[in-house]
Amino acid sequence: MNITYKDLIDQTYYFPTEEFELKDSNLMFHGIPLMDLVAKYGSPLKFTYLPKISENIGRAKQWFANAIEKHNYAGKYYYCYCTKSSHFQYVLHEALKNDIHIETSSAFDINIVENLKAEGRIRNNTYVICNGFKRAAYIENIARLINGGHRNCIPIIDNYEEISLLSEAIEDPFKVGIRIASEEEPKFEFYTSRLGIGYKDIVPFYESQIKENDQVELKMLHFFINTGIRDNAYYWNELNKCLKVYVRLKKICPSLDCLNIGGGFPTKNSLAFDYDYVYMIDEIINQINLTCKEEDIPVPNIFTEFGSFTVGESGGAVYQVLYQKQQNDREKWNMIDSSFITTLPDSWAINKRFIMLPVNRWNEAYERVLLGGLTCDSDDYYNSLQDMNAIYLPKFHSEKPLYIGFFNTGAYQESIGGFGGLQHCLIPHPKHLLINRDAKGKLSVSVFREQQTAEDHLAILGYDPARKSKT
Repeated sequence: MNITYKDLIDQTYYFPTEEFELKDSNLMFHGIPLMDLVAKYGSPLKFTYLPKISENIGRAKQWFANAIEKHNYAGKYYYCYCTKSSHFQYVLHEALKNDIHIETSSAFDINIVENLKAEGRIRNNTYVICNGFKRAAYIENIARLINGGHRNCIPIIDNYEEISLLSEAIEDPFKVGIRIASEEEPKFEFYTSRLGIGYKDIVPFYESQIKENDQVELKMLHFFINTGIRDNAYYWNELNKCLKVYVRLKKICPSLDCLNIGGGFPTKNSLAFDYDYVYMIDEIINQINLTCKEEDIPVPNIFTEFGSFTVGESGGAVYQVLYQKQQNDREKWNMIDSSFITTLPDSWAINKRFIMLPVNRWNEAYERVLLGGLTCDSDDYYNSLQDMNAIYLPKFHSEKPLYIGFFNTGAYQESIGGFGGLQHCLIPHPKHLLINRDAKGKLSVSVFREQQTAEDHLAILGYDPARKSKT
């Protein structure tokens, strides 16, 4: 009878995978010996494997290049990184090695762009696509960037007042895009996205505010849906409606030559993950190509904005199981040395599931468990995987430490969790490592940020860490 954890995985999934393999009953992630990291740096631990960022960018660019060649597509392709997925310097530095462009969402993003320009990592020919609802500071920063000579900064119009606000702040002619307010899936609590301008209103908006405005040139139509690029009737229907708007606009607006199909490529959330990226890209290019041929208009240049896809699969977290609590005759709670609410907030806020695997003890017997975090919040738990309604781990033994890893956690978790700030119940943010490889493939590890201390929290809260309590 197969009773070890390794046996369970072997009979449930195709294993090993391109990311995971075993060495002496311990898990390797992209060739990284995770138990060596634990031995040297302790637990809890978060890490970013930087080469995965460049790898995913390269894969997507090649997929689009192949589809463009296959369909004799006359337009160009531009890969943009959504900075909101992770604003960290190390992410932007790695991503920008790959001749990509940037998508921003708020005022401070522009300050990051200016910093990267000063370092020579962003140039004037780099597209900076500015999404989001634009308040005064965002308008001011966009204007400063364009007035400083960055003509490839394209603000995407989100509401009816932005054209006039931008025109007042920008000195010379500038380019804009218009975001489509797409209709949401039937399961949503509302029908139409709050972002952008409705399908039926876009052409009248162009004719009333842009067509006769010598200062403004419409360059891009922006299409994005909340659920991402999926092979379902909803996505293809929304894309078809978008193309109809593009055709109508193009016939009255010669300067329009770019279609931004947004983002939403999924990241792997299970060992059973199955998504045909190649097919989806091929069919998107094919649909755009066919529509433009039927309408006798030039095909647009294609922009994408990939955030989670770019950085998500580079991240991971390792925890130790500290203790097991048997609360009744069926439920065993494995308590970890951190908190899900603070370190993986998406698992709590939107019930997002990541790949979860033990880091060691694969050749031992397993059991069904629940995972609990350290906070006193009843929602601080993790109880299932993406493809099964249970968690199985090697059996807990107090004298044999068990470590577990959560993988592909690199997008949004730090910003949503308030990296470097206060955490729920003052649980400290873990130590964060950066892992890289040199040209010969040799691994290097550096500490990006140490685990938070009591003094860090006291300073944020306004206490004087140096003051001792009076006795």
